[in-house]
Amino acid sequence: MSRLKDLQKNLFGGTTSNARQFGMIFTLVAIIVYFQIATNGLTLTSGNLIALTQQYAYISILSIGMLMVIVAGHIDLSVGSVAAFVGIVVAKAIHEYDVPWPAGIVLGLAVGALIGAWQGFWVAYIGVPAFIVTLAGMLLFRGGNQYIGNADTVPVPEGFRTIGAGYLPEVGPATGYNNLTLLLGLLLCAAVVWREWRSRRVRQQMEGAEPAPMWVSVLRLAIMLGVIVFATLRFAGGRVGTSFPISGIILAVLVIAYSFYTRNTAGGRHIYAVGGNARAAELSGVQLRRVNFLVMTNMGLLAALAGMIFVARSAASGPQDGLSWELDAIAAVFIGGAAVSGGLGTVSGSIVGGLVMAVLNNGLQLIGTGSDMVQIIKGLFLLGAVALDVYNKKQGRFSIIGSLTRPFRRETPPPPAVPAAPSPTGSLSRK
Repeated sequence: MSRLKDLQKNLFGGTTSNARQFGMIFTLVAIIVYFQIATNGLTLTSGNLIALTQQYAYISILSIGMLMVIVAGHIDLSVGSVAAFVGIVVAKAIHEYDVPWPAGIVLGLAVGALIGAWQGFWVAYIGVPAFIVTLAGMLLFRGGNQYIGNADTVPVPEGFRTIGAGYLPEVGPATGYNNLTLLLGLLLCAAVVWREWRSRRVRQQMEGAEPAPMWVSVLRLAIMLGVIVFATLRFAGGRVGTSFPISGIILAVLVIAYSFYTRNTAGGRHIYAVGGNARAAELSGVQLRRVNFLVMTNMGLLAALAGMIFVARSAASGPQDGLSWELDAIAAVFIGGAAVSGGLGTVSGSIVGGLVMAVLNNGLQLIGTGSDMVQIIKGLFLLGAVALDVYNKKQGRFSIIGSLTRPFRRETPPPPAVPAAPSPTGSLSRK
């Protein structure tokens, strides 16, 4: 048993969050293998992988912002409506007021940040619960989308569509593959090798720490590099004119930036501290109001970006944009290992959770499952994830449900206070 634990620690890291995250990766692999067999190989074709990346990039972007909101101990129900509202504002500005599309993107980000700041003001400085503030925002901005757009679709120009429907361009000699996608894959492989080498050196330099055996590092690298090479060739070898999507590039940059921020900066640690214990964080010098304000503002910014990417891919903004996006983003975060009570979760875990839901939805569509059954199966999958979480709790492992219900459990009442001994003056002494 000890050897098994040592192997798990060497391969996946010793923390509970790492173990849960890799458990979700295994779940993702199992779903992919199942649908690859059930669809006779359609799941991992170049065209399907490219379409999958474009279709769900905006949900993954939302899940990054939602993770930070949930880690801080809040929830945001307005992200779908905010995305739709920003989408119609930008589309109207470009289509009817001749605003250049690059300026339209800046306008959309500014509007999203202002909406996030507005909601953050009510949460952080007025003290209204985020659930109520964002519920009101969901109604307000959904109505705003329909009012501004007059319940009609508004097209966007070709240049603007690049951020949602564009691909890495063709450059260099003809190789049968997209050269920029091949270069991107090569850089990613180099980054993985460098990260593994750096991790071993850091552990060697730490007093009393021993790096994992060399064969473990080689195995880990072989698996990751194999996946990267396979995906690179698939994305680079699609039909002529397609390659790795621009929306995927945007998502990758955000994942790297926000992973670094949450792991390696004081601001990121403050978010986890607030979600873990807001009162203790405040007593430790964390500016509670500022953290809550910035988290909500950031969510508005990313919701605006997600909305514009969706409009760009759809080539127009419409009244039905953003419906139920908040539910997909919240599901991705929780499946990825975040806790409702806050203080726990990772950006990479949320991306994995989003991929699980995306592949599940895509695979069900490929095998011809009706939209009604897709919703039922996704609901059962979420219920199964909760059931597994409850089982882990009973086995003494980490549990989301345990974290959620901890504030509501009835604790054993303390023993009655013993009266203090009389003081020399005849009165009870004070502590």
